[in-house]
Amino acid sequence: METLINKAKASGIIAFDFSDYRPTTEIVELDIKDHLFMGMIVKEKEFKDSISQIDFSFYYEKAVAIICSTEAIIPPWAYMLLMEKLAPYAVYADLNNAETVLLDLWKRRLTYADLKRYKDQKVVIRASTHYDPALYLLVTGLLKPIVKSLMYGEIGLPKVIFKK
Repeated sequence: METLINKAKASGIIAFDFSDYRPTTEIVELDIKDHLFMGMIVKEKEFKDSISQIDFSFYYEKAVAIICSTEAIIPPWAYMLLMEKLAPYAVYADLNNAETVLLDLWKRRLTYADLKRYKDQKVVIRASTHYDPALYLLVTGLLKPIVKSLMYGEIGLPKVIFKK
């Protein structure tokens, strides 16, 4: 009887999966348009009155993607006023759409992650079209100084990117 050997397991390659580092914080968008005069103009008194009506506790422990869905020109003080109101509640806020905020938070999690378990290991970054290429760029920079080799794809058939 012939014994089957799992060559992938025997290779000593360990997988790095971006889903392990995906942010869990809920991301919501706040559209400034709803607080502009006629949806287009920032009038200080009207803007302040409008945002004073917002229940900012809704943003508790959420990431806020601040957008303006019109072509309005928003003065910097308006963003500052919004942040002052969001600060006690939101864990993160940025002037981007929800997709970009998610990517930024993901990059932060990777940047501050404890990657010691990959030290001196053969590591393959799992291939997936669901992840932004910026994540692959970042993780390559983070892992290259500490890993023995870095690959892309799947454990059974990886593409070698770097070897010490």
